[in-house]
Amino acid sequence: MVRTFTTHHIRRQEELTGKLWHFTPLQGELAGRDYRVPTPSCWETYPDFGQYRGEGRYTTEFEGEGNLRIVCKGVSHTATVLLDGRCIAEHCNAYTAFSALVRDVSPGVHKLEIIADNRFSEKSALHVPNDYMSYGGVSRAVVREQIENSFIEYIHVTPCLAEGCWHARVETAVQNLAETDPVDLHIRIADQTLIFSGQTLSPGRNLLTGELTLCNVAPWSPGTPALYDVIGKLYKNGQPFDDLIDRFGFREVRVEGKQILLNGSPLHIKGLCRHEDHPQFGCALPFAAMAADLALIRHMGANSVRTAHYPNDEVFLDLCDEQGILVWEENHARGLTLEQMQNPHFESQAEQVIREMIELHYNHPSVYIWGILNECASESEYGRECYRQQFDLLRSLDVSRPCSFASCKFKSDICFDLPDVVSYNIYPLWYHDTPPAEYLDDLYNWVQNETGGAGKPFLITEIGAGGIYGCRSSYATKWSEESQARILQKQLEAVLSYPDCAGVYIWQFCDIRISEECWFGRPRTMNNKGIVDEYRRPKLCYEVVKRMFES
Repeated sequence: MVRTFTTHHIRRQEELTGKLWHFTPLQGELAGRDYRVPTPSCWETYPDFGQYRGEGRYTTEFEGEGNLRIVCKGVSHTATVLLDGRCIAEHCNAYTAFSALVRDVSPGVHKLEIIADNRFSEKSALHVPNDYMSYGGVSRAVVREQIENSFIEYIHVTPCLAEGCWHARVETAVQNLAETDPVDLHIRIADQTLIFSGQTLSPGRNLLTGELTLCNVAPWSPGTPALYDVIGKLYKNGQPFDDLIDRFGFREVRVEGKQILLNGSPLHIKGLCRHEDHPQFGCALPFAAMAADLALIRHMGANSVRTAHYPNDEVFLDLCDEQGILVWEENHARGLTLEQMQNPHFESQAEQVIREMIELHYNHPSVYIWGILNECASESEYGRECYRQQFDLLRSLDVSRPCSFASCKFKSDICFDLPDVVSYNIYPLWYHDTPPAEYLDDLYNWVQNETGGAGKPFLITEIGAGGIYGCRSSYATKWSEESQARILQKQLEAVLSYPDCAGVYIWQFCDIRISEECWFGRPRTMNNKGIVDEYRRPKLCYEVVKRMFES
């Protein structure tokens, strides 16, 4: 499944996943054997491959001709793509989309190969043994498009409310492959059309910008998630030859003092951090599993999801758009040390994720804030320069949303002057015995009095405790469901009643598998802080969270 709605009526598009492909492991005892596997999928969910680290070749065939564009929505975690034996793309991150363009392909049946690699190496700076699992496989949809010499890459819509009417600033990227006659571009939103006539396109990407005013549209909000299509069409000699349909909502997000405002009203976040992880599907959750997760999240009374710690599948964001779930989305980095950030590939790969994330997810109204570099070396001068560069890049690509990062550096962080929102991950009563209200007050006063974060909105982006499903104890011992429920209640009572806190994200929605190399201190080789277990069975704390969020 590519999206929850149709994105083309003119451009010929075919999803190549959603069926069986050939899979061949390239290392180990089973190297060279041929398997038939469903796609998208992760090989850790195949029999005999639960612990496999290496390369795997995925192969399928399709019919096509002319200019072909192969779009991979996600390959875990590095990818090499070949068409008829020729390399057409390489990519270095599991959680963002990339594409390859091949011109003048002869008619017939063609072989597509994707070699995925989930090994850890210095070449892939963002994928390190971590407190979540780095899977292997073709984990999101793969699409074949047949395009003309000019085609629409993206349409970005930036809404703004002024004098009672919504104004939509529209930026359209049109890719041009060869010398062509002038083209016309029509962009339609609701009952208004923006027309660019007689455009002579230069080779490569051409950016066309304009604005529409719409006075009779409904705003997007969590209570009324109104969505609108933006429809772009390219014409030559009066005939349409390419199109792109995307979806957005009329809403504004801005920071004012210590508040985050949505359409002028302050947000109070009651959220859950969520990994793309499931024992049956790995990180390749199908539509029904995503929808089921959101049903539980909404049932608990949450109004937001944090996509820890990477950009999520666009289908999940579509569902959040449709159901009015606010999303904190962040680039891919979690807990990297100063030494890991000094990897020569780190900065370029982190910036690549930011570019790919924002280009693809710009229009999602549910995404109200961008995050970067969770729990990285923000207490160091070198780390600060990385944060500065990445915030500068974020703001150059999108000025319509605030940005932040989740810190765990207690009274040592030197980067809070850089983001729009100050965010902290704290675990009182779990990793230390300080009462939550006391710890929170001490931390907040330090931020206000001794850092560049004074006067900014303040979020708790992780809080929680571990509990193993079915582990019950009349003494509420550590790892029991009783202990987890008791700790979460005390934590949430402190955070939700704190007057200067704009909200909280609980760590985390469900138990998840972690890298084998990070097993220490994690029973079952899992991060067991989920409100539900890996199979989505509610723990005792589920009702605690539901009661606290709904009160």
